[in-house]
Amino acid sequence: MDVSFLGGPQPQRGVGIVAPFDFALDRELWRWVPDDVSLRLTRTPYVPVEVSLDLARLVSEHETLHKAVQALGASEPEVIAYACTSGSFVGGVAGERAMCEAMTSAGDVASLTTSGALLEALDELGARRIALVTPYTESVTRSLEDYLAEAGATVTGRAFLGLTRHIWKVPYRSVVDMARQAVVGAADALFISCTNLPTYDAIPQLEAELRMPVLSANQVTMWAALRRIGVHAVGPYQGLLLQPEAQPEIPLAPQAPQPQAQPAQPEEQEGWT
Repeated sequence: MDVSFLGGPQPQRGVGIVAPFDFALDRELWRWVPDDVSLRLTRTPYVPVEVSLDLARLVSEHETLHKAVQALGASEPEVIAYACTSGSFVGGVAGERAMCEAMTSAGDVASLTTSGALLEALDELGARRIALVTPYTESVTRSLEDYLAEAGATVTGRAFLGLTRHIWKVPYRSVVDMARQAVVGAADALFISCTNLPTYDAIPQLEAELRMPVLSANQVTMWAALRRIGVHAVGPYQGLLLQPEAQPEIPLAPQAPQPQAQPAQPEEQEGWT
């Protein structure tokens, strides 16, 4: 029997991902990616600190980002995404922009962050009143509220778990329960924070139940990274992905109100992002 050799696999477009050292959801990221795109992941160095504002600052230092982006450079990605919500909102809007500039400078390639992608998604949806779900402690959750307020979004309700590790072990059931607690007022969208919190299969269920767009950290990261290279993210029954694509490489443009909220019941597990 003759075997036909066609010259190897089809070329793959590359998306570089810089993730925190404890990131455990590589497989979830891939679910948003079409077959002709490959993810190239690297992680920040390990530090013996639990999820907190201190850890968010450590994993987002410019020197750390510079080394991670340089490591990814050898695989020639077309865009690089820093996949960490807390690490990219802890310095506020100016801090997030500085991170993007530092990464772009280090790799000479377009770069973005999860928190910047969130603002881009909110702008795409015209959403300014946000219900918020996080696995974080109260202090980290409030830092995210401050970031959103600086960018012009108002938090209408919140729920958080108070976790400091093992966030990737939180089940969908807990995510859905928190979402129901967070949506207490008139909201334009729900945001589920933390790239280490599983959300892919929960999004369609929550959108159907809550009748509003549901955004998650990993979803907005992949949506923004892929559209930078003119590719549509894969995600059935996810409202953000049904929106008309804007031109890639549009700069993000934050605005400015203030949040408000109410805590949720913590649960026994521990976690991060």
